[in-house]
Amino acid sequence: MELTKQEERAIELLKKAARHWPESLWLYSASGTLYVMKKDADGKRIVDNDDFIIDYIKIENDGGDW
Repeated sequence: MELTKQEERAIELLKKAARHWPESLWLYSASGTLYVMKKDADGKRIVDNDDFIIDYIKIENDGGDW
């Protein structure tokens, strides 16, 4: 499959972000939106508390398993 330069660059940027991603943050996928979430003081992922939502990113996605 051929990719455009823009598509190649987008993938490159995501990989770069992953290399620099702090252990204290994680991504949660819900309704096609990626939410940037903060882990609690014990390093656990919290999903039932809006206080842990830091930001969101509108990139089309699906959180389902393959």
